[in-house]
Amino acid sequence: MRSFDVTWRSCAVRLMVLLPVFVLLQGAQAQWHATVGSQSPDQARQALAFLPNELWIHQGDSVTWNFDAGEIHTVTFLSTVPTPQIRPPFDAGCPGFSSDPATFDGSTCVTTPPLVVGATFTVIFPAAGNFKLVCLVHPDMTAVIHVLDSSQPLPHTQDFYDREGKEQARALLSDLDRSGNHNARQCAHHHAGHGVTAGIGEISTTAGGAQTLSVLRFTADKMIVRAGQIVEWENDDPEDPHTITFGTEPADLFDPSANVTVDADGARHAIINSTSDNVHSGFILAAPQERVGLPQSPLPLFVTRFRITFTHPGTFPYICALHDNLGMKGEIIVLP
Repeated sequence: MRSFDVTWRSCAVRLMVLLPVFVLLQGAQAQWHATVGSQSPDQARQALAFLPNELWIHQGDSVTWNFDAGEIHTVTFLSTVPTPQIRPPFDAGCPGFSSDPATFDGSTCVTTPPLVVGATFTVIFPAAGNFKLVCLVHPDMTAVIHVLDSSQPLPHTQDFYDREGKEQARALLSDLDRSGNHNARQCAHHHAGHGVTAGIGEISTTAGGAQTLSVLRFTADKMIVRAGQIVEWENDDPEDPHTITFGTEPADLFDPSANVTVDADGARHAIINSTSDNVHSGFILAAPQERVGLPQSPLPLFVTRFRITFTHPGTFPYICALHDNLGMKGEIIVLP
């Protein structure tokens, strides 16, 4: 009897030790990691991308996104039930912004506010399905999360996703087509021979979504002209808006300052008479990509050129009010 009692107690103790481990293993869910954005050391080149932009996980798993760029981004899953949600402004949220961690199953929107390098955000996926990930700041920055039933095998490990993310970032940031030297390229269609390109970029895709390289610099960022001459800025970036801002930054960055007029070809135009003048272009940006089934985007809403006539000598520093913190600045020296 004593032998049986000892044996039973020994088994019971072992079972009590093993049971929590078994329950833990049964209930354990994987936590995956991915990156939002990447940049060159000088912050001039920005990879507007989720890295990698396609992951396969199990139902109940979570993904933590680490923000790794000075350019702002959001991690956003728009609701799809009962109908696809209309895309909201990046500063409004769904409305509002989600707590961290958030849970997404398609029925309610989940989004961060605009975040930069150092931030993190975690989303738990309790339901199986294929879910599109977007950045509300950049329309052509997308990804997909495939959430599989726990009985299905996963095709990749975290090590694979780490390598894939780094490779996608490297491919974007090292792209030398058109953007190899952001100080060398001049405007192809500049006005009166004095042109500056305000940012350039390219959109590329993978099977998981769209990614963009944006070069946040002014070409010919230091230019010398004569009094009475015109300088023209054009935005060649398909994704990022920019501004040309002299003097004090206005509270409203989207609209031009009151002293800006519109030329016959639709370009905005201002006259600067003194180094103390304040002139702001408002957003200059490319029109969104056309899509079948949607109205054509009107040209007047999307201004891609800005001109300034300099009437007097002086040194005129200027910035992109959206990206000056990343080094997007320039200077016009006007000689008599």
